[in-house]
Amino acid sequence: MKNSKLGMAAYWAVVIISLVIGGYGLYWRLTTGHILANYGQLITWGLWVAMYIYFIGLSAGAFLISALVFVFHVERFRPIARLALFTALISLLMALLFIWFDLGHMGRFYEVYSRPNFRSMMAWMVWLYTAYFVLLIFEFWFESRQDFVRCGQEKGGFNGFICRVLALGSKNTEPEGRERDERVVRVLGAIGLPLAIMFHGGVGALFGVVAARPAWHGGLFPLLFLVAALVSGGGLLMALYAWLAPNKGSEEYKSLLSDMGRLVLALVLLDVIFTFAEYSIALYGGVPGDVLPLIEIMSGPFWWVFWIGQIGLGMVVPIILLSWKRTSSSTFWVGIAGMSIVLAFVGVRLNIVIPPLSVPELQGLVNAVPSPRMTTQYIPSMMEWALGIGIVGLGLALFAIGYNLLPVKPRGDKEVMS
Repeated sequence: MKNSKLGMAAYWAVVIISLVIGGYGLYWRLTTGHILANYGQLITWGLWVAMYIYFIGLSAGAFLISALVFVFHVERFRPIARLALFTALISLLMALLFIWFDLGHMGRFYEVYSRPNFRSMMAWMVWLYTAYFVLLIFEFWFESRQDFVRCGQEKGGFNGFICRVLALGSKNTEPEGRERDERVVRVLGAIGLPLAIMFHGGVGALFGVVAARPAWHGGLFPLLFLVAALVSGGGLLMALYAWLAPNKGSEEYKSLLSDMGRLVLALVLLDVIFTFAEYSIALYGGVPGDVLPLIEIMSGPFWWVFWIGQIGLGMVVPIILLSWKRTSSSTFWVGIAGMSIVLAFVGVRLNIVIPPLSVPELQGLVNAVPSPRMTTQYIPSMMEWALGIGIVGLGLALFAIGYNLLPVKPRGDKEVMS
C-alpha cells in the first residue's frame, strides 16, 4: 500500500510538472505563433506532426484490439476491452491536440467542415477522425452504461455524482438492457473497425501520395502504419494490464498476460518483416530519393534513434523479454517489454516524418539560398518540447482521472459476466 501511494504521488508530480511546462509552451505558441518553432523551408513538419501520427497509431491499435472482443467475439481479451476503448479515446484526443497546434491558423479548423474540399486527403482525415471520435464516445457509453447506473445508485460524493451525470438519466440494470447494449456495441464496433483501418491507413496514404518525396511515395505506407498501430497499441495495453490490473496473482491474470505477450510478440515479428521489406527494397533499388533518407536515418547525426530506439527498444528488447520463458511470465518484465515498444515508436514516427524532408528536392538548394531556415538539420525548439510535454501531461492526467472515476479497470471474466 505504501509503495502504491508513493507511486501515485510520483505519477501526479510528473503530471503537474508536465502541465506547468506545457503552460509555458502554450503561452509561447499563442503569443508568437510558429516563430519559435525550429522547422523551416525544407523541414516543414516536425515534432508535433510526428507525435500526432504516434498517438493516432496508439488510438487505432487499442481500438483494433478492442474489436477482437466486440466484433470477433474473442472473449479471451474481454477483461481489457473497455480499457482499450478508453485508451483509444484518450490517445485520439492527444493526437488531435498535437496536430491542432501545428496548424498555422488554429481558429480556422472548422472550415474543413464549412468549406469542404472532397479531393483533399487531409480533409478526409479530419472527417474520419470526427466520425471515429463520436463512435468511440457512443461505444464506450453503451459498454459502460449499466456500470454508470449502478455506480450512481451505490456511491455518494463526487464519484457517484459523476456516474449519475454520465448515466444520462438511464436506470435500467436488467439483463435484457445489458443484452441490448451489447448488440449496439457490436454494431458500433463493426462500423468502427473499417473506420479505424481507413483513417490510420489513410494517414499512411497521406504520406504515400506525396510523389515529390520518394521515401514516402509508395503503396506500402498504409500497411506500415496499420502494423505499427497494432504493435504500439498492443504494447501500451500490455503494459497497462501488467501494471494496473487489480487481480494480480490470480491464474486468470497470469494466463491473459501470457496470451497478450504472445499476441504482441507476433505483432513485433510482423513489424520486423515489414521494416526489413521497406528498407531492403529501397536500398537494393538504389534510387537516390529512396536511399538518402534511409542513410540519414541509419548513419546520420541521430543514428541512435534508429539503432537504439527503433531496433533496440522496439524489436530486440521485446522479442527477448517475450520469448524467454523466465521473463515472459514476469509481470514486471512484460510491462517493461510493453513500455519499451511504446517509447520506441516515438523514434519510429520521428524517423518517418523528418529524414525524408531533410533531403533537398534540388541538389545544391541549401547553398543557393542563404537563409537560416534553409537547412537540412532539425532539432525541436524549447517551445515545441514544452507544448509537447504539456499535451502528454494532460493525457496522463485525463487517463488517471478516468481510470479512477470510470469503470475501465481490467476485470475478471466473472465480473464481466455479472
